[in-house]
Amino acid sequence: MFVAHLSIFVLCLGTVLNENSGCGCSLNRDSTLDPKANYLLSTANSKCHRPEQEQNDKTMVLVPSGVYQVGTDDIVIETDQEGPRTLVKISSFYIDKYEVSNRDFSNFIKSTNYETEAERFGDSFVFTIFLNNTYKEMLKDFRVAQATWWYKVKGANWKHPHGSDSDLEDLMDHPVIHVSWNDAQAYCKWRDGRLPTEAEWEAACRGGLRDIKYPWGDKLFPNHTHKANIWQGTFPNYNSAKDGFIGTNPVNLFSQNDFGIHNMAGNVWEWTEDGWSKDKVAHTCATNLTATDTGVLLDLTIQLIVQPVT
Repeated sequence: MFVAHLSIFVLCLGTVLNENSGCGCSLNRDSTLDPKANYLLSTANSKCHRPEQEQNDKTMVLVPSGVYQVGTDDIVIETDQEGPRTLVKISSFYIDKYEVSNRDFSNFIKSTNYETEAERFGDSFVFTIFLNNTYKEMLKDFRVAQATWWYKVKGANWKHPHGSDSDLEDLMDHPVIHVSWNDAQAYCKWRDGRLPTEAEWEAACRGGLRDIKYPWGDKLFPNHTHKANIWQGTFPNYNSAKDGFIGTNPVNLFSQNDFGIHNMAGNVWEWTEDGWSKDKVAHTCATNLTATDTGVLLDLTIQLIVQPVT
């Protein structure tokens, strides 16, 4: 339904303030991680607060309560399971205008001494075009079986996006990548918020519009204008970069949707609160749809949610 995002793990924070949802403070997932790394568990029982400045922050926008479309009946890739088209009642929430940047995430790390899962594992997966042929030959047996353009690279993490010999120079305003769902949860906890559900994310993505292919309408390049950073060329080996970027772009680049949110298509995948399920249940009008209600897509970025003052 939406433009395929670049295949890069990213943390995108969108702060959602929802009248009927908690901010995730009661999360208490079992974990074998060391105490220093497990920021979620160390703060699970702390008092939840939503500072007033968060709700009036100029980097956040309000998504009003209402009935929103989730999913589509115009299926392009069957295995994506983006159907069926469903109408969902959603309470109002605030969400960040921008994906979480390396600068944002760095502030979180400095404040908490959190260590990401990729840092603890010692490796992460890097997309093929960011590796030279010699390195790829060395790593050919360390690829994702059904997505062989992903290579397991030692030392790859949010600070070293393409491996230990790479850094964040000139990338501080780009979205943070190589972050897991647990990392995203920890960041949201630090921000006194939570990830959006898939339904909340799609409501924010569509900007109040229904039955459209992209957040801006039905044409991919309206008036020959690039509206998002997407793959253009022969996947996965050649990206023409006609939109200006081989990899990620700064989080404040490209035009915003009707809610004022940037990069809701393209750039990076985004994490959501709920998991993915192949089991689907048709709803005439569901309320705050979650993974237990119907099949949802697992996005790879963070969006933070908080409750508005009423």
